[in-house]
Amino acid sequence: MSLRTSRTSNPIFNNYFWDDGRNSSKKMTVFGIFVKSFFGILVIAAITGYIWKLSTQGWDTGWFTLGGMLGAAIISIIISFKTQWAGFLVPLYIIAKGFFLGGFSAYAHKHFPELPYQAIGVTIITFFVMLLLYQTRIIVVTKQVRSVIITATVSIMVVYIVSWILGFFGIRTFIWGTSWWAIGFNIFAAIVASFALLLDFDYIERYKNKAPKQKEWLATWGLLATLIWLYVEALRLLQKFAIKFR
Repeated sequence: MSLRTSRTSNPIFNNYFWDDGRNSSKKMTVFGIFVKSFFGILVIAAITGYIWKLSTQGWDTGWFTLGGMLGAAIISIIISFKTQWAGFLVPLYIIAKGFFLGGFSAYAHKHFPELPYQAIGVTIITFFVMLLLYQTRIIVVTKQVRSVIITATVSIMVVYIVSWILGFFGIRTFIWGTSWWAIGFNIFAAIVASFALLLDFDYIERYKNKAPKQKEWLATWGLLATLIWLYVEALRLLQKFAIKFR
C-alpha cells in the first residue's frame, strides 16, 4: 500500500505527512521525535512553573488558561493548512500550551496543592504502561481498534466544544459538575486519551525512517497533544474526586 494513501491512526496527524517534502533524503526518526518532544515538555514545564509563581503572588491566571487555549487552537488550525510551517508553528504551539497548562494547573495548585503533581505522575505512569502494552503486543493496534479510538476521540471533542459553546448562554452541561455522570465522562475521556497513545506509537513505528525529516515536528505535535489531553483529563478527574469526597 502506498504511504501517500495511508490513513493515520491519530486524527491530528491525518493527511499531514505526505503532502510535501517527500523527496527529502533525511527521514523522520524516533530519536528526533523524542528530542523535540522532550524539549517541548521542558518548555511547557518552565512556563507552567513561572505561572504558578505568578499565581502565588496574587495574579489572575485565568487569562493565561483562556489565552493559551485559544492560541493553541488557532495555531493548530494554521498547521493543518500550512504543514510546511510546522517547524516554526509547533514551537509556538508548545508555548501556547505552556500558558494554557500553566493557568489551568495554577488554579488546581491554588485550591488543591498536591493534585497537579499527582496528575503528572498519572500521566507518566500511563505513558509507560501503554508503551509497554504496545511493545509487548499485549494490545495490538488493528484497523478496528484505530477506528474505535478515533470515533471516541472525535465524539469527546464534539461534546467538549458543544458544552463550551452552551456555557456562553448560561447552559451548564453535566460534564462540568461533580456528579457521577460527570466523573464517568471524565474517566471515559481519560481512558480514550490513554489508548490514543497506542495510536501515536503505532503511527511512529510504521512510518519511522520513511516520512521526511521535517515531519518530526508534526509527529511531536500529535504526541504532545495526546499527552497534554491525558494530563488535563487526569487533573480534572482528581479535582472532581477531591471536591466530591472532601
